[in-house]
Amino acid sequence: MSSVSETYRYIVRSAGVRSGNPIVQNTRIAVHDVIGLLRNGETIDTVRANCFPQLTRAQIYECLAYYEDHRSEIDLLVARQTASVTE
Repeated sequence: MSSVSETYRYIVRSAGVRSGNPIVQNTRIAVHDVIGLLRNGETIDTVRANCFPQLTRAQIYECLAYYEDHRSEIDLLVARQTASVTE
């Protein structure tokens, strides 16, 4: 796995995982999965407890940091994911 940036400790891209979209290292959980849940009313604590208990708070906060730096990319991925669920 290669790092997306020197500034992201937990976020990576891997060519064969989740279409090369940014994921939390050593998981198949994409940044846009976490952001989509948070945008739909989950909190950091409920994401950990109910959705992705394997993630640490630091990993979730890093997803938020990545989102702040790459908002248009993640917004598009969330929109695509939402559209595919409703179809």
